[in-house]
Amino acid sequence: MPKEPRARDNRAKKNSGDTVTRNIVIGMVALVVISGLIFTVLDKRTSTEVTLPKAIEKIDAANNGAPLKAAVLPENDYGIVFNADNGLQINIWEDFQCPFCKYFETAMSGYIEDLVRNNEAKVVYHMTSFLGQESKRAANAAYCAVDEGRFIEYHRAIYGVQGTENSGIFSNKNLLEIGKRLGITSPAFESCVNDNKNGDTVEKVYASMAKNKVEGTPTVFINGKLWSRSGSEFVLDEFKAAVEAAKK
Repeated sequence: MPKEPRARDNRAKKNSGDTVTRNIVIGMVALVVISGLIFTVLDKRTSTEVTLPKAIEKIDAANNGAPLKAAVLPENDYGIVFNADNGLQINIWEDFQCPFCKYFETAMSGYIEDLVRNNEAKVVYHMTSFLGQESKRAANAAYCAVDEGRFIEYHRAIYGVQGTENSGIFSNKNLLEIGKRLGITSPAFESCVNDNKNGDTVEKVYASMAKNKVEGTPTVFINGKLWSRSGSEFVLDEFKAAVEAAKK
C-alpha cells in the first residue's frame, strides 16, 4: 500500500518535467517565428522606403540629342567607338566612380559630344572598372545604353549622380531608373543591366589597361599621344588646342 503514492508522485514529477521542457521548446519556436516576422517586416519596409537619390530625380530626356550609333570593337580593346573611319582618334579611359573622371566629364563633355556628332574625330570610350563592383555595374549599364543609341546621355547622367565609392548609388535599380529618365525603357535594356550582359566585355577593358599603359583615370590619348594637362584642373581650352593641333 505505501508504494502506490510514491508511484503517483514519480509520475507527477515526470509529467511536470515534461511540461516545463515542452513549454521551453514552444517558447523558443515562437521566439524564432516572431523574430523572423519582425525581420521580414523590417526588410520590406527598408526596400520600399528607400528614397530615390535627388540627383537621379533631376534627370530627364529633355536634353537628349538624336540617337548616336556606336560599335564595341575588339580591335579597339572593346572600347565604345564613334566615327570609326575618322583619321583623328581620341581614346578616353575612365572609371565611373573616379571623381577626377567626373571633373573631366564636366569640363569636356559638351565639346567631345560635338566632335562625335559632327564626325570630327573617332572617339573611343574605354569604361574600366578598377574601383570595385559598382564600377563594373555602371560600366555594364553604359554598354547596355550603347545598344539604345544613348551612351553619350547615359555616360553624362551617371557622372551627374556619382557618389562616394561603392556607396550603393550604382545599384542595378538606380542604373535602370537613370535609363528610364532618359527614355530608355526597353525590356532589352532592363535584362541587359540585370543580367550583367556585358560583364565579360567590362573585364576585357579592365585587362587591357596594362597593355595600353593606362595606370589611372582619366587617361586620354590623342592620336596615340598621352594628353597631359598643365595644372590640377581640367581646362577645356587646353584640351581643344591639343585636339586642333592633332587635326593638322
